[in-house]
Amino acid sequence: MEDLSRSAEQVASLMKVLTTTGGFRLKFRITAGAGAADPHGFERRDIYVECKGPDAELLLDREGELLRSLEHVAAKILRLEPEEHDRISFDANGYKAERAEALRDAADRGIDIVDDTDQPYSFAPMSSRERRMLHMFLKDSGLQTASSGEGARRFVVLYPEGYRIPQERPSHGRDRGRGPGRGGDRGRSPMSRSRY
Repeated sequence: MEDLSRSAEQVASLMKVLTTTGGFRLKFRITAGAGAADPHGFERRDIYVECKGPDAELLLDREGELLRSLEHVAAKILRLEPEEHDRISFDANGYKAERAEALRDAADRGIDIVDDTDQPYSFAPMSSRERRMLHMFLKDSGLQTASSGEGARRFVVLYPEGYRIPQERPSHGRDRGRGPGRGGDRGRSPMSRSRY
């Protein structure tokens, strides 16, 4: 993003439309530049939008689907390339920090399962940001990771050390992945998909 103050103004315009025309009862704070940096280093964000208020929980329904949608719309407004979408981040009621902790716990449980079984382990499908975060949590385990599946069903697979990771083939509309529920799981996924 070339001009952060202009980009922040565009995001503020989007939020004003949501809160006036859209009728969302939200208060929001937009931080740009160094102050927007993720203190945990999970995202490389340049703009951070923090939402609170009576309707903040609506943004978190269905595991933050509306929150992710706002990020996507804002990234399109700012004309960010797909690989730059994490430069803008929305949060509500501390959801992302809570979600990062759940991902870290899932990574630890997945590592234990692979160490115990010496078999690949498939996590639940998740967004590209969460997959990137999960890969980061798994990086120092000495185990291998890869993403598999397509679109909203894309998921991370954790492989034992030295395991030959299969090449992913295009599905041509048919599901060929070994995601959760298709033979890729050994027991229940260590990642709960429910927020509550």
